[in-house]
Amino acid sequence: MKKMLFIFNPRSGKAQIKNKLVNILDIFTKAGYELTVHVTQRQGDAMEAAFRYGENKDLVVCSGGDGTLNETISGLMKLNEYPDLGYIPAGSTNDFASSLKISKDMLKAAEAAVSGQAYPIDIGGFCEDKYFIYIAAFGAFTEVSYLTPQDKKNVLGHQAYMLEGMKSLASIKSYSMRVECEEIMLEGEFIFGMITNTISVGGFKGLVTQDVALDDGEFEVLLIRSPKTALDLTNIINYMFLKEEPNEYVHKFRTRSLKLISDEPIDWVLDGEFGGARREVSITNLEKKIRIMRKNLK
Repeated sequence: MKKMLFIFNPRSGKAQIKNKLVNILDIFTKAGYELTVHVTQRQGDAMEAAFRYGENKDLVVCSGGDGTLNETISGLMKLNEYPDLGYIPAGSTNDFASSLKISKDMLKAAEAAVSGQAYPIDIGGFCEDKYFIYIAAFGAFTEVSYLTPQDKKNVLGHQAYMLEGMKSLASIKSYSMRVECEEIMLEGEFIFGMITNTISVGGFKGLVTQDVALDDGEFEVLLIRSPKTALDLTNIINYMFLKEEPNEYVHKFRTRSLKLISDEPIDWVLDGEFGGARREVSITNLEKKIRIMRKNLK
């Protein structure tokens, strides 16, 4: 009999999984899987469970938000062999599920996990001891994702991020930094940076280009320099959201790996969760490292 590990976060989103759990388990059992079920108890629990129970499993399925997905993959990356991964999105925003075209309907996502196709995706390696699936970011607004209370996320969805973000507009901080990669070398004061492998960030699809491939071995990088005037800030926002002319404050490029060195420790966010404060960061694309199940789109 095929073996599955099912990890789910009962608090993600509006705890919607409690009304679907029996049907989800029924789908898995009918597909011929012997189930091991783990209910996460705290932050970091999904990673520990994936590592502890994921060995020799044919399939690991996780349900929760992007943070639960990140933890599960981080746990799997510690194994000698990686089982295929299924994902049932249940969070407030679910950026990566949108990029993969995984259904927001939990039962359809469960069906795809056991009867879909295994699709290889790139994983981001962060400083040799952490991983991210779709975004590593620093600077303006990034703290919003992990500081916004869960109940506010549940009620407002991605609007919560914007509401909290507006509060921090007046306190935008810049960081003196050097950015090195094969394609470019930059130095200066930066207020924001994100290294992504997704078409949607915080529920918004306009921040990255639409020709993103999740298995091409490359990241999409966006760096914003510190504006000198209010007009500079307006031009940055216009370029980001209204697609007006590029300007000297916004850098966009693609790369397989890069290093960022700053004068002071900078808080990083990995897939919406706090990733630590570091002065030197190395990021590497681990091409087609994990296979994730999704419905055949052809």
